[in-house]
Amino acid sequence: MRCIHCGSLKDKVVDSRMSKDGTTTRRRRVCLACDYRYTTYEQIERTELQVVKRDGTRESLNREKIFRGLVKACEKRPVPMDRLDRAVEEILAELHKDNLTEVPSSSIGPKVMAKLHEIDPVAYVRYVSVYRQFEDVGEFIREIQALERRAARDPYQRKLFKE
Repeated sequence: MRCIHCGSLKDKVVDSRMSKDGTTTRRRRVCLACDYRYTTYEQIERTELQVVKRDGTRESLNREKIFRGLVKACEKRPVPMDRLDRAVEEILAELHKDNLTEVPSSSIGPKVMAKLHEIDPVAYVRYVSVYRQFEDVGEFIREIQALERRAARDPYQRKLFKE
């Protein structure tokens, strides 16, 4: 590592610490030429994933686009932003785990839906209604009923619709 003070390439690592999430290493270094101390951060560089759209065009995977979709679905819901940020990281980790360079756009939506299902059922229904492009209220009601069947039953919780 080149010293930013004198330009020397001779340094020594005096302290290394892993970040809480385990994705970054913080290193304290000292230049052996001028004794200047500085900090560097090291993290794994992921290959940039390409998203293959329905029409065959390709674009870079956009973390912000996924995050905005989650934020929109969770609007006015008691979901902390850091939970949404963590959800995006989990989705990206799932997409990267197969070491592919391209992923179809159709594989991202179901991963987002699965995370929203864990986080907030109302946000999940909001997202699904847009993602699946419901044509009528009946489809919307069927999705909510399916969600109710999948959810753990609380005997004190009131039903949304009469069965």
